[in-house]
Amino acid sequence: MTAPGQAPAAVVLVRPHAFRPNPLTLADNAFQAAAVGEDPAVLARRAHDEVTALADALTDAGVRVHLFDDPEPDRPDSVFPNNWLSTHADGRVALFPMYAENRRRERRGDVVEFLKAAYRVHEVVDLSGLEHDGVFLEGTGAMVLDHVARVAYVARSRRVDPVALDRFCRGFGYEPVVFDAVDAGGRAVYHTNVLMSVAGEYALAGLELLPSAAERSRLADRLAAGGRTVVPLTAAQVGEFAGNALEVQGSDGPVLALSARAAASLTREQRAAVEASAQLLPVAVPTVELAGGSVRCMIAGVHLEPRTAVVPVSVPDPVPA
Repeated sequence: MTAPGQAPAAVVLVRPHAFRPNPLTLADNAFQAAAVGEDPAVLARRAHDEVTALADALTDAGVRVHLFDDPEPDRPDSVFPNNWLSTHADGRVALFPMYAENRRRERRGDVVEFLKAAYRVHEVVDLSGLEHDGVFLEGTGAMVLDHVARVAYVARSRRVDPVALDRFCRGFGYEPVVFDAVDAGGRAVYHTNVLMSVAGEYALAGLELLPSAAERSRLADRLAAGGRTVVPLTAAQVGEFAGNALEVQGSDGPVLALSARAAASLTREQRAAVEASAQLLPVAVPTVELAGGSVRCMIAGVHLEPRTAVVPVSVPDPVPA
């Protein structure tokens, strides 16, 4: 059985209406691709439909899905809410400072108010003011959290500042485990959650991307310390978004949500290691992946206690004028 508290049974998704790869994040996101020659309207519709498909797949697996639409035209990355929002079993919600200026508009009061109404939230910790000092920490993109062992795994990048990381870890009771990870071109990996995922009984980790042998060994040992099976990923598999996965709690047990592309890259042995305790739930999101993130980036886990029986919310699409 999965470790209590690690796999959320409810999630927040944001379905965009004006999706496009963000030009302000292209410089340091090697996973991002420019949508050259794509019709913007077609691109946006495909991303909208991919979020719908993910919401349906998670719902069918027994996960509570709170789906919010985003009709705003100036939030190209709003499909990735986990970068500005995290929730915690002690009843706190954290809001994070974002690196790209046009991503700062993604923080939504209606999402926070919904969580406060539907779940037991006693405090909202807003770190977003650090943006004014050039200090950033992009949520559970920059950090991969072990909610049980209270460890925050962090790859150094411009998306995570040591000051903000220290403030979060001290305030929320996590021990930071920080390391360097680089792509084939020697650039820092922009978000930790594209190279690793910590589940209840296993952890996927792109150990090849850590240039330091000492840090590779330290990370592998720390992941295994709680009894998890460490599933190493190659750099090529990380490039297919195999590390960008999230275990969630379905009605029949743990489910690993990941993209169809990521699932196809796994070897038979890696699939067996995951399937020893969880079912694979692959969903095709090729349009969203153009923006440099995949299924895990699309999911903000809800680790809060429901006030009553929570009915999943889906804010309907705006009615065309």
